[in-house]
Amino acid sequence: MATELDQCEQYAMKLPLQERALLIKRLIQGLDELDEQKLERRFNEFEAGNIKARPAKDVFRDARTRLQEL
Repeated sequence: MATELDQCEQYAMKLPLQERALLIKRLIQGLDELDEQKLERRFNEFEAGNIKARPAKDVFRDARTRLQEL
């Protein structure tokens, strides 16, 4: 049984190239908007003292570790 995502993908692949490109653009814009909202919320939390910052070297070290685990 196909999932909803599979059904969407099958439908999208039948679209003309220009419409697929427009769909991709809209999906990416939606992600960008979510990222902006998340960044703004986290910055406001930081400014209010609700969360602490971490040194960049620690963040990058942890990110590299996680990527190696993939």
